[in-house]
Amino acid sequence: MANWKSYINSDSIEWLLEENNPSVRYFTLTDILDKNENENEVKISKERIMKEGVIPKILNNQKEEGYWETAENFYIRTKYKGTVWSIILLAELNANSADSRIQKASEFILKNSQDKKSGAFAYYCGNDGGDHNKVLPCLTGNMLWSLIRFGCLDDPRVQQGIEWIVKYQRFDDGIEGSPRGWPYNVGSKKGEACWGSHTCSMAIVKNLKALAEIPSDKRSKDVKFTIQKAAEFLLQHHIYKQSHNLEAVAKQEWMLFGFPLMWKIDALEVLDILTRLEYKDNRMQDGIDLVESKQNENGRWILEKSFNGRMQVNIEQKRKESKWITLIALRVLKRYYG
Repeated sequence: MANWKSYINSDSIEWLLEENNPSVRYFTLTDILDKNENENEVKISKERIMKEGVIPKILNNQKEEGYWETAENFYIRTKYKGTVWSIILLAELNANSADSRIQKASEFILKNSQDKKSGAFAYYCGNDGGDHNKVLPCLTGNMLWSLIRFGCLDDPRVQQGIEWIVKYQRFDDGIEGSPRGWPYNVGSKKGEACWGSHTCSMAIVKNLKALAEIPSDKRSKDVKFTIQKAAEFLLQHHIYKQSHNLEAVAKQEWMLFGFPLMWKIDALEVLDILTRLEYKDNRMQDGIDLVESKQNENGRWILEKSFNGRMQVNIEQKRKESKWITLIALRVLKRYYG
């Protein structure tokens, strides 16, 4: 098999290493150039993440108690400026988990969004933590992924959330009837959007993303089995196709690449997760071909969809060359062809 760089139109690594995006620079050093965390260049880049760029701007808007905007509207009314979305963005940018502000944000969301009975995360706060009847699988995956990145894996509450994914996440692909009982009867249209005859792909992707963040030596047998089921579901769909008609695209939006994605997904994110899990399956080739086709003559990728204007900060410019999309695309191709 040819070297992964032979699939790139032009070398964009020096562009990714520019000083104006410390997070991208850090990930380029570690994920693309395979630099060790102990190397001075990597250490300096990691330190700059918390001092320069967009992370300081996000943290400057954080309230003393650890939330953004208002405490009670951590999910819906302050979309995408509220606490949930700011936490996801900070995790994507690789904010330092040792920072007291990150720890406060983590504790706030655990206390207010997590359903203490089940471990799942809810979009509305109840009398004691997240409302048991307003849990969402995609939100659960996003929050657990963020919390694991923030160093909370060993927190019993995070472990409870992981157990919820293992127990309740479904992978139905066109069954005759929707599952019954909690949590399948909660959420919009009594759970149909999340748990219907075809399980929501966004939920599966976000929960797989969370489980993939667990170091391989810390994954239980049940976690490994759930990872396998989730990966197989996505592979059956050739990443972004209809499993029962592989000539048809499941959702056109999944072919458009964005960062950050928040609750949404795209083919690039799915491939990033699967290749992190070391999958190299022929059923990924449709997605890989899509990624390759989207690079320009400079070996760079465009930001095709964005939440700019709605978050605490803007991330790059829509319809312009994107360091984030380029970084992720290179990471995917390096893992797949490497």
